[in-house]
Amino acid sequence: MENLQTIEQFEKFKTDEERVIFMFTADWCGDCRFIDPALPAIEANYPEYTFVKIDRDQFIDLCGELDVYGIPSFIAYNNGNEVGRFVSKDRKTQEEIEAFIDGLAK
Repeated sequence: MENLQTIEQFEKFKTDEERVIFMFTADWCGDCRFIDPALPAIEANYPEYTFVKIDRDQFIDLCGELDVYGIPSFIAYNNGNEVGRFVSKDRKTQEEIEAFIDGLAK
């Protein structure tokens, strides 16, 4: 999973990738660390998506613009349009994340 480096990179991923899922996280977030071991399997199960990790602390203004106030959270885009969000402060399991992805419009 690639780590977001700049806001310009966010815009490029959002508009240039057909399907992209942004994961909002932070190093200090225990619930984020809980799902870290499952992320490689999730990426492998959904090769049609580009996965990008966004550090909440580095991009706090972006999180505010996107109404992401809890982590870990996920927002999916398809051709520049938001197609789904799994945004809350609650711990998430691999099964819940995969159910979210399965529910996205293809």
